[in-house]
Amino acid sequence: MLEQLLDSPMVTSMLFYPRPARPGASGIPNTRDGTFAVADGVHLGYRLFRPADPAGVILFFHGNGEIAADYDPIAPFFFAINAALLVVDYRGYGWSSGRPLTSALIRDAEAIMPSLPDALDDLAAKPLYVMGRSLGSAPASHLAYRLPERFRGVILESAFADMPSVVARLGLPIALPIGDDLPLNNIGKIAQSDLPLLVIHGERDQLLPVENGQRLYDASPAPRKRILRVPGAGHNDVMVADTDAYFGTIRDLIRGATV
Repeated sequence: MLEQLLDSPMVTSMLFYPRPARPGASGIPNTRDGTFAVADGVHLGYRLFRPADPAGVILFFHGNGEIAADYDPIAPFFFAINAALLVVDYRGYGWSSGRPLTSALIRDAEAIMPSLPDALDDLAAKPLYVMGRSLGSAPASHLAYRLPERFRGVILESAFADMPSVVARLGLPIALPIGDDLPLNNIGKIAQSDLPLLVIHGERDQLLPVENGQRLYDASPAPRKRILRVPGAGHNDVMVADTDAYFGTIRDLIRGATV
């Protein structure tokens, strides 16, 4: 019943903002576009950005109003810290098929994992990190919890702590039951993951206030964890508000520095 409600047009129209794109249109060198089959007749598009010899690969799940192609101008910043970036779209975004569904966020994230080595090709042996921004924090947190052996660390940017936080901020007229078994329960999953954790959050985030990021950081049992609270940054400008700190902390995680 709850899944049907969360997948209703009333909810998905406020949670998802997809737009189309075509593969093969990147102007950035060393990119490759492809798809992951996640269900019968449904595939998710991805774009892989790679420097010559990266120290690690970041599997990236973006925000609800973005698509993989939006990361063309951002990828060179990841190259500068010697990281490859694989950005995965959601259903209905970019060159993905299907319709965006709340219930599919978690299922689809798990479904891409068997095909990930083929998509990465010669990069499959590199250390792998999972990162989620805003809505993307849900699949990132889930994979860190469900498949910790596949990753060296998890990065959460402008993330929500739990589903009631999302419902309240979007003004959705639905009542959620109380419990840890709710879908998109980031804090419950991070509390059970000891992967190295980096939380990045703007201190002036009005959509998902910084307390969300702080709660995720505090709940993590990871021996190595760090929170970067960016003064003056809101929900969508954390990277540009302090570019050096943003990419510096990600670089440190990839290098294995103490955080």
